[in-house]
This record gives sequence, C-alpha cells and structure tokens, in this order.
Amino acid sequence: MRAQPSCPRCGSNLHPPGLWSSAWSCHEHGAVPPVQPVVQPTPEVLRAAAVGSGVPVWLPWPLPRGWLVTGVVTAGDDRTGARASAVACSGPAPLGGVAELVLVAEEMGVGLGARFAGLEGPDAGVLPDRPVDAKIHAAGHPTAMWSLEPSPGAEDRAVYIGEALGHWVWAILWPGTAGFLLIDDFVLTDLRDAGHELDVPCGALSPRLTA
Repeated sequence: MRAQPSCPRCGSNLHPPGLWSSAWSCHEHGAVPPVQPVVQPTPEVLRAAAVGSGVPVWLPWPLPRGWLVTGVVTAGDDRTGARASAVACSGPAPLGGVAELVLVAEEMGVGLGARFAGLEGPDAGVLPDRPVDAKIHAAGHPTAMWSLEPSPGAEDRAVYIGEALGHWVWAILWPGTAGFLLIDDFVLTDLRDAGHELDVPCGALSPRLTA
C-alpha cells in the first residue's frame, strides 16, 4: 500500500481535499500542509525536494567528516509548494558514538520542527530573550541559535532554534551532547541555490523521519 500524506504536527494520516475544501486536514489539527511520504535519500531526491520549495532546504555543507545524508521530507502540496522541509544526517558524534541531526526550515505555525523536537504547540512562539547559545552560518549569513529546554519524554535530544531567510530554522540532535556540533564553524547551504553542484553522500533512511 502506498504511504499517505501525514500531519506535520502529530504524524496522523490526513483527509484529502474534497468538494468543500482544497486543503488536507487532520482530525485533531484541522487544515495543515501535508507531509509527503518519506523515500530513500539520493542526490536526485534532494534536488527534487528543493525545486519549487517555498522554504530553504538546509544541508550542512561541507558535511562533517564521516557524515551522510539520511533523508529529506517536505510539508506542502502542488498547490502551495513546500512550506516546511526537514533534512536528516548522521555520523560520528563529537564525544563518541553515533549522532543524528534533523534540520528543519518552516513557516510559522506548521509544526514540523516542534514535532521532531518533542515540543507541544506548532512552533517556538518567539525567540528567547537571552544571550545566544550557538552561532552558525546559513546561506552565508551569521545566524544566532538558542537552545530550548526538552519536554518530558524528549530529554534524549538537544534542540536549537533560530531564524534564517525569513523562516524558522531548527536543529534537533541526538544524543543531547551532539549539540557540540554547532560550536565549530557549522555552515548550512540552501539546496535551492546549490543546483547540481553538490555530490551529496547518502545513507540508509533515518527512522527519525518516519517515527
């Protein structure tokens, strides 16, 4: 059976557009941009996700040594274009073992980043009014990132949020100590502007995108 689009906030299957509405809808969250089924990542899949996207499709580039891209997913349809994107990567953790990273770009209120972060609500609301916890470079621009306190049951990850190119940017990392990745000259490239220039190494599909 072919996988069905799902809700960006809870992962439930959606009701398709019908006679009275052109929107996909969730029984709990109403009209939402549909998360498209996740497929095995390849360079071609990454490029296709970036075509026509209304939000950045962030990729750490260059990838940290030993890292692979392990998935990409978008929320949106042919009518709206992508209103959120998520790219998963994995590789050696700074303190040993294996780390996983999910980068999300989204419009306000979509809820995909909060879902991966294990937070309630559609997004972070407002950026914290305190000194930044990390600084990265996104599309050539210095970007401030703040860490968020994990919700009960989500203590296994580190969550950072900021704003880049007019949209939320989330970095969710497993385990929590993998947040050290953001300290050392972490650079993000928007795949919408990369064209066919990047030869991106891909690995097995991340279960973080299908959970």
